[in-house]
Amino acid sequence: MKSKTSILVAVAAISCAFLTSCSKDDNKDTNTPDKPVAKVQVATDATLGKVLTDSAGRTLYFYSKDAGDTSTCTGGCLAAWPLFYNADLALSDTSLHASDFGTIVRRDGSKQTTYKGWPLYYYVKDTLPKLTLGEKVGNVWYVAKPDYSVMLANAQLVGNDGVNYTSAYVAGNEITQYITDAYGRTLYAFSPDKFNTNTFTKADWSNNGIWPVYESDAFKFAPSLLTKSDFDTIHVYGHVQLTYKGWPLYYFGADAMTRGKNKGVSVPSPGVWPITNSNSVIAPQP
Repeated sequence: MKSKTSILVAVAAISCAFLTSCSKDDNKDTNTPDKPVAKVQVATDATLGKVLTDSAGRTLYFYSKDAGDTSTCTGGCLAAWPLFYNADLALSDTSLHASDFGTIVRRDGSKQTTYKGWPLYYYVKDTLPKLTLGEKVGNVWYVAKPDYSVMLANAQLVGNDGVNYTSAYVAGNEITQYITDAYGRTLYAFSPDKFNTNTFTKADWSNNGIWPVYESDAFKFAPSLLTKSDFDTIHVYGHVQLTYKGWPLYYFGADAMTRGKNKGVSVPSPGVWPITNSNSVIAPQP
């Protein structure tokens, strides 16, 4: 028969498995090293590929309206999309890097974990592990993936001249959806370019600081609203540049590689360097 002491130890061990607040010293076996519990891990979905989940296998999501440096999901939004936060982050997959994770303090004072600058959320309808029912909800919610080549942002276009622009590149207020890199940094097309042909970058790269090419040696994944076959790569003077619908993709130097900035839409005049999205026309042939 088990002693009363051994029963109490067993109960305490079970409790520690469910309560992250357990002291590291409670029932610690000094001969066995501590194994951190994976708070973020990578799962594989048959359709979506690699997705980020919590330690229980529940899918995590990005909100494309979080284009800036904070979360825009508040109030009733959080009832459907609860935030994910863990102060003691442990990673279970070698493809994940601690430097890609961070923490933001929301306007209500609560904290939220981010991945590549994107705040992380759950979806309430994902009642079981491995469900991905939140994918493409409203065309603004997407599973959090570790290997996006591009992402989508929904935000106001604000030119380098400080003027708000609509998707038609006229002054006005409108939330526009556009393609960014995986970190939420805006990508642009150059209207004089031709299909899979970069006409801007000089052979000596002397103007690359103004409109840096988006270098990508291989395209991996995009949110499911976008069609993977619309992406390709081209070679530009020894570098590899990503294209979308034949448009070579660039950053704008004055955006300073800052997520949520889209100043390039007004330079040198509105529409010369447009954003790209699913409504973009195919680039003209050379």
